[in-house]
Amino acid sequence: MDPNHKQRKAHIISHTHWDREWYLPYEKHHVRLVQLMDALLDKLDSGSEFKSFFLDGQTIILEDYLQVRPENLQRLQKHITDGRLLIGPWYILQDAFLTSSEANVRNMQIGHQDSARYGQPAKIGYFPDTFGLTGQTPQLMQQSGINNAFFGRGVKPTGFNNTVSEGEYESSFSELIWEGPDGSKVLGILFANWYSNGNEVPVDEQEAREFWDRKLADAEKYASTGELLYMNGCDHQPVQLDLPEAIETARKLYPDTEFIHSNFPDYLKALDEAVDQSNLSTVQGELRSQRNDGWGTLVNTASARVYLKQMNQKGQAILEKVAEPLASFAHVLGKEYPHHLFTYAWKTLMQNHPHDSICGCSVDEVHREMVTRFDKSRHVAEAIVDDSKQVIADAVDTTVFSAYGEDPLPLVVMNTSGWSRTGVVCVEIDAARLYLRDGHGLEETARRMKDVDLSGRVLVDAEGRVLDASVEDLGLLFGYDLPDDKFRQPYMCRKVSLTFEAEQIPALGLKAYAWVRKQDLKGADTASVPESALLQGGRILENANLKVEIADDGSFSLHDKLSGRTFTDMGIYEDTGDIGNEYMYKQPEGETPLTTKGLQAQMTVLENTPYRASVEIKHEWAIPESADAQLDEEQRELVYYPERKAKRSRSLVTVSLRTVLSLERGGKGLRIDTTIQNTAKDHRIRALFPTDVAASVHQVDSMFEIAQRDNEPAPEWQNPSNTQHQQAFVDVSGEGAGLTVANLGLNEYEVLRDGRNTIAITLLRSVGELGDWGLFPTPEAQCLGEHTAQLELIPHSGDGLSTGAYAEAYQFQIPWTAVQTEVHGGPVEPVYAPFEWESAQLAFSSLKMNQDTGDLLLRWYNMSKDESELTLSSKIPQQYFYKTTILEEAGQPLTGNVANGLSVLAGPCEILTLGVRR
Repeated sequence: MDPNHKQRKAHIISHTHWDREWYLPYEKHHVRLVQLMDALLDKLDSGSEFKSFFLDGQTIILEDYLQVRPENLQRLQKHITDGRLLIGPWYILQDAFLTSSEANVRNMQIGHQDSARYGQPAKIGYFPDTFGLTGQTPQLMQQSGINNAFFGRGVKPTGFNNTVSEGEYESSFSELIWEGPDGSKVLGILFANWYSNGNEVPVDEQEAREFWDRKLADAEKYASTGELLYMNGCDHQPVQLDLPEAIETARKLYPDTEFIHSNFPDYLKALDEAVDQSNLSTVQGELRSQRNDGWGTLVNTASARVYLKQMNQKGQAILEKVAEPLASFAHVLGKEYPHHLFTYAWKTLMQNHPHDSICGCSVDEVHREMVTRFDKSRHVAEAIVDDSKQVIADAVDTTVFSAYGEDPLPLVVMNTSGWSRTGVVCVEIDAARLYLRDGHGLEETARRMKDVDLSGRVLVDAEGRVLDASVEDLGLLFGYDLPDDKFRQPYMCRKVSLTFEAEQIPALGLKAYAWVRKQDLKGADTASVPESALLQGGRILENANLKVEIADDGSFSLHDKLSGRTFTDMGIYEDTGDIGNEYMYKQPEGETPLTTKGLQAQMTVLENTPYRASVEIKHEWAIPESADAQLDEEQRELVYYPERKAKRSRSLVTVSLRTVLSLERGGKGLRIDTTIQNTAKDHRIRALFPTDVAASVHQVDSMFEIAQRDNEPAPEWQNPSNTQHQQAFVDVSGEGAGLTVANLGLNEYEVLRDGRNTIAITLLRSVGELGDWGLFPTPEAQCLGEHTAQLELIPHSGDGLSTGAYAEAYQFQIPWTAVQTEVHGGPVEPVYAPFEWESAQLAFSSLKMNQDTGDLLLRWYNMSKDESELTLSSKIPQQYFYKTTILEEAGQPLTGNVANGLSVLAGPCEILTLGVRR
């Protein structure tokens, strides 16, 4: 410590880090939370010596407590109002890398909304135990009115006067300036001695002297000022009720130190007055704990219980990319926007987003309950989608199809992505239905539906063009309506499934089609799109963009016609042992990975239509059944996982792999659907895609950012594995060629240091224990049984942004929406989008409605590090557009004529939110 510093001050902040669920199921932690809160309220009620308590930055603690103790609402309210209980700003403490960009925004929004019911949220960027932090976090904080970030992982400090050169570390002190890719800066405070460095402060003088001699030295080693931070609490830590007495003891023992029962706002104020920011290091971008040996990053939580990540991706996508934009569009047409349902669905989904939950690193009971929450949230979202899409479809003017006889069957396809989209759509429609209320007997109803003539029908668009379509007769089915003003209305129907290519559906827009009788086409254009062979000889898939040739072992070459580059040895599967745990992967020492290279595959053509071709590839793969018996011994003895010596069993089991390669007529990428029948334990399966692209860095989708990462780890890195987090995709690009690999909920990848820059995507990881501080068996984490995985390979000419590869990868995340309607007039044209915009660099993120103002909010983010222009026009009535933040405060009108295209500049990597006042 610099001797010229003023008298040191020890800021002791009472808190508890509350993992809602982890090594105990949720309700067992819940019981302990109620006990903690009861004791805390009693202590706060008893007087003012115990100054304040920080409720871990998450308002869900209030929700969980009041669920059991609603009678204590007024007691809570009093202490929040008095500033003794600090709440918010989040709803939950999420994992940053495994939750979507919009989920992070909703988390902040709902945390602020819930805090507002009691008072004001603490403007504290709180990430005590988050497993690394995304690069855009400073911008997210600044747009939330927060100028700081407290965190426990991601940066390695030297400490003052440390003899190790600063160049090998990321920060000189535990205080630092954290700068995001857009230039946003916050004051970062690293819990260098963890968020429990002031836990259980002794009252006894002898114990207190031993405690404070050690703790003062520890904090001074890293602090840049005399303002020392001590966190009085830890995971599920009960309140230290005798802290006032412990502080009095410390004051007696150390008269040269000011000990105060502090809080984060007071600490920040004191630090701001004391710190010389010019002496602080500036850390830029992602905080991923790269400057260490690589064994403690917890990165492999990205592949623990992959099924949870896949359910999360599906739940996030349907809420933010389908339900919210459709509900916004339906609201413009007069339907009430269901704010209450969205809040409930988001909260239910976010209850799965804490790091010990979504990371898959808890006991089995926790993750069983998560599956139910995922289903509950998705069911609400699906109900919103069903209501909204029907309102929209019923407003589409389909009278153009009235020219096609008496019984045309119109349908509407909706694209809720931010780019014009072409792709294969499958929609189920009723060719005919009879309501049971009409008095027909069940036998007669069934007979009449079976007799419906499905022959001689074709699919047409609003311009009268006949489209290639496959029709599957689904037969007689039961259905029902649930009217708003009557009892349920059951019916019998004859249902068919139509599969076809929907072409150039506008961004956030729609197109109308109809299944009509060919004899009623009259003067329409009856010439269908010319057929083009997508499949040759059962082994070659080819369209205007790509050519895929499948080898005997199921691997394939991928030729990009635009760049001229051919990628070889694609789609080989790799299997290795895993003697680690839910947190970290550990391959047995000396093991040679098993692969499907050279393993004979069985191939079958599944589909060969003018718009899509699909080939099935099957492998029967013999791999070790588990680790050997030594792993159980090492787990029981709590051997640190990098030091384990267990090997794989010599007994083999057969794992069945089913791979389907699909290529669409207009497709820019090759879709891969893999089904794994997992019969083995203690192992990992990955799909390998060699790029053979010369590059020292790669790009990866993260929160509101295309992050760039080094292929080679830092010099300190010792772990043979260098796996990392991704969201929608990872990309390796070089001179004239690149490969983007998109995924659905497969959050772990590695760019191998194999001389080929192979992209390895983890499909499945099987382990048998939680890990961390004890032995917690997790047999269900072995993930036995059937698992599926979806990928898309998108080759390009070297720039994933300008070539549209990134846009394609983002669209891969979003399902199509389609619905049947009737022939009717309406205010919406058969080809329509409420908004139109142009920008080569901006990725569309969301469209939703603000609950307080009723304004629509559109959000983009700049994928480029250069300033980018957005030109926006609207077909819906509005007063004006304004620029706002992620908290959606109303702003001043933007100048310009929206009808002719309003122009807005987005700064480098800026998160751009525009409000629409209607």
